[in-house]
Amino acid sequence: MQSYFHIRDFDARNKTVLMRVDFNVPLEDGKVVDNTRIRATLPTISYLLQQHAKIILISHLGRPKGIDLKCSLSPVAKELERLIDYKVQFVNDCIGEEVSKAVKQLGPKEILLLENLRFYKEEEENNEAFAAKLAALADYYINDAFAATHRAHASVDAITNLMPSACGFLIERELKELKKVLNPKQPLMCMIGGLKISDKIGTIEHLVKKAEKILVGGAVAASFLKAKGINTGTTKTDAIDLAARILQQHQEKIVLPKDVVIADKFDNNAEKKTVSIHEIPDNWMMLDIGPETCDLFNSELKRANTVLWNGPLGVFEFSNFMEGTKKVANSLCELNSVRIVGGSESVQVVNELELAYRFTYVATGGGATLEFLGDRKLPAITALERSYEKFNHRTQHSSQHRTHDR
Repeated sequence: MQSYFHIRDFDARNKTVLMRVDFNVPLEDGKVVDNTRIRATLPTISYLLQQHAKIILISHLGRPKGIDLKCSLSPVAKELERLIDYKVQFVNDCIGEEVSKAVKQLGPKEILLLENLRFYKEEEENNEAFAAKLAALADYYINDAFAATHRAHASVDAITNLMPSACGFLIERELKELKKVLNPKQPLMCMIGGLKISDKIGTIEHLVKKAEKILVGGAVAASFLKAKGINTGTTKTDAIDLAARILQQHQEKIVLPKDVVIADKFDNNAEKKTVSIHEIPDNWMMLDIGPETCDLFNSELKRANTVLWNGPLGVFEFSNFMEGTKKVANSLCELNSVRIVGGSESVQVVNELELAYRFTYVATGGGATLEFLGDRKLPAITALERSYEKFNHRTQHSSQHRTHDR
């Protein structure tokens, strides 16, 4: 049996807790545009405040090459402070003398957010010396960054070798809800969209064995159509051979668009028209699914008891090409099935449409969700299990010891 510590297993009263969160959120003009991932961590932060813990939050943001102030977490500190209605201190580094000084001055029920971990290349290198500098700041480590669990980075992997480590409430719930897809109430329908099929092929290959149907939209659909020998114009395609393999093995389960909205260029104001998939001109591109496809997808989804949606069905960033995604999303909300949304773009869509509250669960992970649903090990979860094995007999618990199945 694989096990890991839960946050409740540690006596955090008056202790210093290092909490890994995923505050990798979109910013515009120095402000947070979508605070979904921040809000998702509030139950764990609130619990630690109730425990009178000293809370140090660490996260990454974006893909900076060294120090890049456009990727600073400073705006996130302000947004967290607004959401939790509690003072959040910020220091513009994540290791070093300034950080150590701020931590020493931290009192019970106080929150400190450190600067972007990825300002240091050692984070992505899973460098143990870097992890040791983070571990030296606290008594306990809590990982509540589900969206980063598919990475073997220092702040989610190496650090668990150095201190007692547990999962927070967000990771616990994400795993619980996503297992409903791996062990679904049948029939299971999966709707997969977005850009790169290569990012989602493992998930599709695994889920196609469990699902009654896989409905495919977005650029992912273009790869499948091209694999069938259908002209997709200038639409970006990827991993045609992988799409062909899935079609060869599971043709009857893959539902592809019948019509699409095409454009003469990649622009919201481009000329557009709706055509059959067999009528796409060479110099045009697919940017949305058509009305006939919307009706087809909605008809299939009505038969489901469990629905997983990952990836928009068109270029949702363009208002003139998100009608298909919008129509299907609204229809999904009318169903009585278990409806789970995963992937950062899908989450952004349901938030923009103000529909998130109408879904059974909105997952915070993008790549992590796909990895988990592809039945692959998540390095950060494996790291928590390893920490449990190492520190189980040395950790004092505040409550009766419990184990948690993977």
